[in-house]
Formats: sequence, structure tokens, C-alpha cells
Amino acid sequence: MRIVACLNGDRRPGAHPSLPVSVDQLVADAHAVVEAGATAVHVHPRDPEGAESLEPSVVSALMERMRADGPDVPVSLTTALSAESDPWRRYDLVQRWASPALPDSVSVNLHEAGSVDLVHLLGDRRVAVEAGVWTVEAARILIATGIEVASVLVEPTQVGVEDARRNAERIESLLDRAKVTVPRTLHGSDATAWPMLETALEAGHDIRIGLEDTMRLPDGSEAFDNAALVAHAVELAGKAT
Repeated sequence: MRIVACLNGDRRPGAHPSLPVSVDQLVADAHAVVEAGATAVHVHPRDPEGAESLEPSVVSALMERMRADGPDVPVSLTTALSAESDPWRRYDLVQRWASPALPDSVSVNLHEAGSVDLVHLLGDRRVAVEAGVWTVEAARILIATGIEVASVLVEPTQVGVEDARRNAERIESLLDRAKVTVPRTLHGSDATAWPMLETALEAGHDIRIGLEDTMRLPDGSEAFDNAALVAHAVELAGKAT
């Protein structure tokens, strides 16, 4: 089972006292979550002002440090339109990422404009793709286009737990019927983060947790940092086996 630590997401600097933003913070946090049991990390790169960025210089600076000083685990980056709202500019930026500093994988949200073209580009560049599937319609895009992806992120965005669970079930049912057999990660966000993690464990899927998804532990208390969230997820995973 993969346990992915999603370190920062699109949260604003200062949203949580331990939210990592700078390269130094991200590298240090990556070590901390791996020590807590994470097997991979997922990062939203940030520019010097703390804003999300897919600029080649920003990505290279992050990945070079991760390769040189970070833990020896796979690193995934976002390509979400929250980081670059223009899909054509996003394509151009990713195309200009430097080969020596490419991430191990990237997440691509299939409901976003330009996603299929971006998946093809990443395939040409030999970067693994994690298909972000938020809806049944996004699952249909994956199936209808036949694009090659390394894994599927089932990501219900509903605020209510039961609504999120029903959406995830519909997505999973469609993927099963279409015989999509690549590994799956199921996760929620904020109020649904821990319930979806428990559902993922029950289904035998990979899991992820971190300040991108929630800033709180299951009892509602604020988590000290990403490592605390990962440690609790590892504990739950151990009980589920």
C-alpha cells in the first residue's frame, strides 16, 4: 500500500502554522513524513511569494533540492488549474520543465480543460500520470479516451460524508465495469478526509493524507503538522491489516 503525504495543496501560506511553502520547508517536511511512514510525497510548487506555480524555474529549484537533499521516495507534483488557470499556458510550462529535474509523477484532473492533451505530453516525456477523477463524467473521459495513466485518484469533492461516499461508489463502479485495473487512491478533503481514508483502507486502495486534505485529526483537534497526520494514518492502516 502506498501512503502519500500531500504536503501543502493550494492552501494559502499561513493557513496552518506548519504548512510548508518554501523549498527548505518542503524538503524538511518530506523527511518528517517519510519518518512517520509515508512512502511518497505530493507537492504543489510555490514561487518565492508563496503562490502556486508551474514555472520551469520553480519546478526545477524544488525538484533539484528534493533529489539532492530530500528522502528517497517518489515525488508527485500537481498540474491543477489552481496553479495555472490558462490550460494552454499550463501545457507550455510543463513542456518546458527540465528533464534532469522532472518529478516521478504528476496529478492531472481530468475534468479540467486541456487535461487529455497534457496527459499525452507527459506520456511523451515519460512522466507517470495520476488521473484525478472527481466525478463520474471525469471517469468517462478516462475510459473513452483510452489515455494511459499509472494510477487513478478518486477524489469526491462533496462536503457531506455520505454524498462524497456515494459519488466515490459511482466512480468506482464505472471504473470496475470498464476494467480499469491501475492502482487507485481514494481521498476526501476537510470533513471527508478521514472517512474517505477509512473507506480506502476497507477497499484495499492506496491512501493519502496531509495538510492539503485536512488540518485536523479525526477527533477534530488541529494536527501539529503533516507528520502527525501521516502517523495517525499509518496507525489506522496497521489496524486495518
